[in-house]
Amino acid sequence: MKGLKGAFLRYRVMAYVTGVVLAVAFVWLIIGRLFLGYGDEAARPALYGYLWIAHGWLYFLYLITGVDLAFRVRYSLLRTVGILLAGTIPFMSFVSEYFVHKDMKARGVVS
Repeated sequence: MKGLKGAFLRYRVMAYVTGVVLAVAFVWLIIGRLFLGYGDEAARPALYGYLWIAHGWLYFLYLITGVDLAFRVRYSLLRTVGILLAGTIPFMSFVSEYFVHKDMKARGVVS
């Protein structure tokens, strides 16, 4: 399991970064639709669109780090898919990272 600590750190960073960007975009979506009148595309600020674009690119990096970690740890296909899909559901990447961190602790990779 060479390089497992580094792979876990990369995954952890990407899980938090992707999760924060997705959470901010999602909360902005809800608040914008309910209270700010962003139903019309012309009413949305440009930053809002850039946030979703950033999430797309960050999610791609999250996929790469998640697959790298899953191959090194030899996770099952179901667990790997669960980890990868967690980056598309608001706040779930934090939950996924928690369980991966718990697994890494049990394996003795991190303290």
